[in-house]
Amino acid sequence: MPRVKRGNKRRLKRKKVLSQAKGYYQGKSKLYRYAKEAVDRGQKFAYIGRKLKKRDFRSLWIIRINAAARMHDLSYSRLIHGLTLAEISVNRKMLAEMAVRDPQGFTQLANAARKALGLSSVDAPSAAAQAAAEAEVKAAEAAAAAEEEAEAPAEAEESEAAEAEAEEKAE
Repeated sequence: MPRVKRGNKRRLKRKKVLSQAKGYYQGKSKLYRYAKEAVDRGQKFAYIGRKLKKRDFRSLWIIRINAAARMHDLSYSRLIHGLTLAEISVNRKMLAEMAVRDPQGFTQLANAARKALGLSSVDAPSAAAQAAAEAEVKAAEAAAAAEEEAEAPAEAEESEAAEAEAEEKAE
């Protein structure tokens, strides 16, 4: 079997990894072995983040739809079931946009769902239902913000602990 010399492929591959690691801390941006580990880890988190982003947005849309549905005396599940019975296919992203930007259009959809469920239609949401729905949305958004803040300090504590260990080893 002939001997294979990599030629400039090795250099190009390493150069690519080091360019991806640009801006990383200390040796992770300069030394190939550590840069490769850091880039692989970063790509893993990016992949996971892309999946989490879809999940987070879907839950946000559902919260918004539920709040708007409750203004029309429907729960989220009954609204979706009524729209299915009425053979109206609108995805959750568009329903959430309509709930926020086009309340009259959402009212028409809610009335169609109510009609398909055999309930009477509601012209406009009551003030109490509207206030309750707005409070529900604010509470959900506050909970999401608190969850994000709770994750950030935990990551900061881990990095501080790692730095402290590195300083102890250096001494």
